[in-house]
Amino acid sequence: MAMTETAVLGASSPGAGRQKQISPRAVLFALAMGGFAIGTTEFASMALLPGFAADLGVSEARAADAISAYALGVVVGAPVLAVAGARLRKRMMLIWLMLAFALFNTLSALAPTFGSFTLTRFLSGLPHGAYFGVAALVAASVVAPNKRASAVARVFVGLTLATTIGVPAASWLSQYVGWRAGYVVVGFLALATALAVMLKAPRTPADPNAAPLRELTALKNRQVWLTLATGAIGFGGFFAVYTYIASTVETVLGGSPDDVAVMFAVVGIGMTVFNLLMGSLADRNMNATAYFAFGAGTLVLLLYPLAAETSLWAMGAVVLFMSVLGGISTVMQTRLMDVAGEAQQLAASLHHAAFNVANALGPFLAARVIAAGYGFPSSGYVGAGLSLIGVAIFTLTLWDARRSGRPGHAGR
Repeated sequence: MAMTETAVLGASSPGAGRQKQISPRAVLFALAMGGFAIGTTEFASMALLPGFAADLGVSEARAADAISAYALGVVVGAPVLAVAGARLRKRMMLIWLMLAFALFNTLSALAPTFGSFTLTRFLSGLPHGAYFGVAALVAASVVAPNKRASAVARVFVGLTLATTIGVPAASWLSQYVGWRAGYVVVGFLALATALAVMLKAPRTPADPNAAPLRELTALKNRQVWLTLATGAIGFGGFFAVYTYIASTVETVLGGSPDDVAVMFAVVGIGMTVFNLLMGSLADRNMNATAYFAFGAGTLVLLLYPLAAETSLWAMGAVVLFMSVLGGISTVMQTRLMDVAGEAQQLAASLHHAAFNVANALGPFLAARVIAAGYGFPSSGYVGAGLSLIGVAIFTLTLWDARRSGRPGHAGR
C-alpha cells in the first residue's frame, strides 16, 4: 500500500470500530530503536571483553566464547522463533522478542559466573535474527512497494548507528561504572523499543493462513538458499577486514587506542551513509545495486593492504569506502521478500543467521592467512576474494531465477 506521512490501518482488525492513522516514519523509528539495541550489545561485547574476562576470572581468549555464544544464539534463534511465531501478529511478536531481549541482557549484567554469563549471551542472541526479519517485513508493509528497500535500510540504520554511538558509549560506561552497565543500558533500550512498537506499529491482524509448516517451505526454495549464500560469503569480506582493524592500527601503523576508536567510528559512519544510499538505489534497480556494492567493495578491499601500510589517513579513507559492502545486507534482505513466496517470516529471519555466518567466516579465513605470516593488511585480499565469490554466487542466483522462471531475476 502506498503511504506518505500517514497511513490508514486497522479498520479490518478484529474489534476495530474505527480507522487508525499511523506514521510510517514513527514506525520505522520504533523498529530502528530495536536495531540500535541489538547492534550495541552485539558489537560492544568486543569492547567490554577485557572487563568481563577479568571480573569473571577467565582469560580473554576464553572470554571470547561468550561472544561466539551470542552468534550461535542468533543462528539458532532466527529460524526457530520465526517458525514458532508464524501465527502471531507481527506487532505482538516484535514486542515479545524485545521483552525477551531486555530480560536476557539484564541477566547478562547480573551473571555471577562465566558459565552463567555465556548462557545468558546465548539466550540474548535468540531474538536477534527473528526481530530483524519481522521488523523488515513490517517496515516494507507501511511504505509503497517501490520504497521497500529504503524502509529496510532505515531499520538497519539503528544497527549501523550502534557502531558509531552505542559501542563507544558502552565502552565509556564500562570504564567509569563497570562492564555490567553496558548490558543494563541495552536492557532499557530493548524495553523502550517494546513500548515504542506497542504504541506505533500497525495493528494488522495475523495472516489466517499462516502456519509453521508453510514457513518451512522456505527451506525447499533454491532461490532463498542462493540469496542467503550470497550474503553469507560475499559480506564475509567486510568482516575479514573489520575484525583486524584494531590490530592493524596498533601493530602496523603504531596507532594509539584513540586512533582505533576513531577508525571504528569512521566505519560506523560509512556503514550508515552507504546503507541508506544502497537502499535508495535498490528501490530503483536492486540487482544493479548489488553488483555495484560488491564491485566497489572488492576494489576498495584490494587497496586496503597498501593503505594499511601507508598512513592512518589512507587507511581511514579505505575503511570508509569499504563500508559500501554494508549495503549488501539491505539488498539481500529485500530480495528475500521477492523470492520467499509464502514463507516470508522464516526467509527474512534467516538473513541474519547468514549475516552471522559471514561474521564467522571472514575472520576465520583472514586469521589463517595472517597466521601464515602475511600480516594483518593481508586481510584485505581475503576480503576481496570473498566479495568476488559473492558476485559469482549472486550471478548464479539470477541465472537460476531466470532459468526457472522464479521472481527476482528482473532488475526492477
